[in-house]
Amino acid sequence: MESRSPYAAAPFMWRFMLVLARIIVFPLCRLRVTGDISPELRRGPLILASNHVSPFDPIVMTAACHKIRIAPRIMATGGLFDAPIAGAAMRKAGHIRVDRRSATVADALPAAARALKDGALVLVYPEGRIGLDPWMWPERGKTGVARMAALTGAPVLPVAQWNTHAVLPYTTPKHLLRSLLRAVRHRPVVHVRFGTPVDLTHLTGTPGAQAMQATRLIMAGIDATLAPLRTSEMETPHYVDTTRAEDLSRVRPRRHADNHVTH
Repeated sequence: MESRSPYAAAPFMWRFMLVLARIIVFPLCRLRVTGDISPELRRGPLILASNHVSPFDPIVMTAACHKIRIAPRIMATGGLFDAPIAGAAMRKAGHIRVDRRSATVADALPAAARALKDGALVLVYPEGRIGLDPWMWPERGKTGVARMAALTGAPVLPVAQWNTHAVLPYTTPKHLLRSLLRAVRHRPVVHVRFGTPVDLTHLTGTPGAQAMQATRLIMAGIDATLAPLRTSEMETPHYVDTTRAEDLSRVRPRRHADNHVTH
């Protein structure tokens, strides 16, 4: 008997949430999904590493996953798991809790590694927060994704999303109703692009040095996946989220296609 696809084998609650995300997204924006994932990678294990620009990102990413028929397990902040309704849904969907700035944050890495060794797709935001780069490019990443890849041998595929900040700004849920009404009125175009796996085969040095090298390569891969989505706004976004703070401490050097270093 032919085995079910990984999407069909996902928990019912997660498949329901994937459909629900498409319904939520439709009135708020026009979702454009580009790129794809090969059949070999879809069977897992696979790490999806995405940039993070808005509180709306997880909903858009869920809708994009539904559109291309994948059901990755998401590494999500512990606060979601503590919410009365959302928490139960996240647990039933099989997502992975990350308690940042707590003594149990290290528990997330073994949990993700176990999921990957079981052949799962795992989605993670390697920046660890909504990025505060003034130009809205990905910040320096945490080494967790690189360590997950090293532990499991799972390939890392960069994913980029863009213009979600035009739907929900950085300070959401403050002025949430106003933001939603503006989004319904304008329905901005929001992009999600699935890239190509990052080559992590030529790393050298100690495990720590390799994790740092791999992290830089992964973030550069997200840059390269994001660049085609914002070709006319490489420096300053067309839509500026005035609620975002700016933090220069984690800004990364970034190369344009002409190899000039910016930032």
